Amino acid sequence: MTSSNGGFTDEGLRKVREVLTRHVESGRVPGVVALIGRGDETHVEAIGTMSHDGGAPMARDTIFRMASTSKPVTMAAAAVLLDDCRLRLDDLVQTWLPELADRRVLKRIDGPLDDTVPARRPITVRDVLTSTFGLGMDITALGSPIMGAIIENGLTPDLPQPMPEPDEWLRRLGTLPLMHQPGERWQYHIASDLLGVLVARVTGRSFESFLRERVFGPLGMADTGFHVPAEKIDRLPALYAPDPQTGEFHVWDESADGRWSRPPAFPGGGGGLVSTVDDYHAYFRMLLDGGLHGGERVLSRPVVELMTTNRLTPEQTALRETLAKDNVHLSYGQGQHGGWGLGSAVRTYRGDYAPVGQFGWDGGSGTSTYADPRHGLVGIVLTQVGMTVPNSAHLIHDFWTTVYQAVDA
Repeated sequence: MTSSNGGFTDEGLRKVREVLTRHVESGRVPGVVALIGRGDETHVEAIGTMSHDGGAPMARDTIFRMASTSKPVTMAAAAVLLDDCRLRLDDLVQTWLPELADRRVLKRIDGPLDDTVPARRPITVRDVLTSTFGLGMDITALGSPIMGAIIENGLTPDLPQPMPEPDEWLRRLGTLPLMHQPGERWQYHIASDLLGVLVARVTGRSFESFLRERVFGPLGMADTGFHVPAEKIDRLPALYAPDPQTGEFHVWDESADGRWSRPPAFPGGGGGLVSTVDDYHAYFRMLLDGGLHGGERVLSRPVVELMTTNRLTPEQTALRETLAKDNVHLSYGQGQHGGWGLGSAVRTYRGDYAPVGQFGWDGGSGTSTYADPRHGLVGIVLTQVGMTVPNSAHLIHDFWTTVYQAVDA
């Protein structure tokens, strides 16, 4: 019989630490910060160093580039607007984004950009919030004309040059045909960046200022934003992108004078946030508490339920499930969830240790953030080793495997 520690067994917590330490001691991950929480209890591990060659130790307040784990958090801006009746799910987005009126749709995903048919209907807010508006990053279509055009137009965040400011970004997006008819199938990433442009147009304010006033501020997320101010930059480690062939560490983004050391031209809802384990814990705990934080309401319970339960049709869910399973070798085993809510994956089948209903997402910078309503559990594990190699993905998998063993049901 093992003793309990805030809803976790002592033996289980030791195993979490041992497994994370093993990854760091392997030399493949310089450092990691992890948090697991149930109710008011949290357990944090900060292991290793911020730099591949040593230097300052990882700490609880280390600031990380959250990459695609930005998606579940930035979606809160749209949730606020739904609660405030400033957006409705079936409003046409062309009311605020006229650049997306009168869409054309490719006849074939790999066809020429001018071989199109008219969209069967306009794009709605629901399409954008569920990532089904018709355009996205598709690893199965790499090398196609449409994926080439997305990259050449600077519509993704992974290029050497920064993305253009929001109005120019949307203008470029509006020159491209859709891959699929609006509402037809789930497509990754671009909808989350489009969300930020939509929020800014609806509110007449910057995406970040609206998030800060209505979400980050009320939740006390003081270290969350789209850049790291100079007085905090020493808390931001370098981001590494190891060589896929040799595993040699290469710096993809420096801390001082790096991409996150100044406000970006484009505040990307899909992958632009920086944050800490405690800030993200506050957000995901609020979702588990039905929109409440410290007795104050941040989001309504119904909108939280919309965000954190599967919003895809059975046909869309099946297509998304097939996409993940057929490309599991490319994702290092990530993406095995089935469903999608608003900004988050939602598990619709038991594919690993996590139960059906767990929601959250992973990030290409080596980040993972999920909440589990069944166990009242929040788990966050953050590295800064990009997924050009499987090292951080393996650490993330092992973290969740040990977390669920540590749960004292």
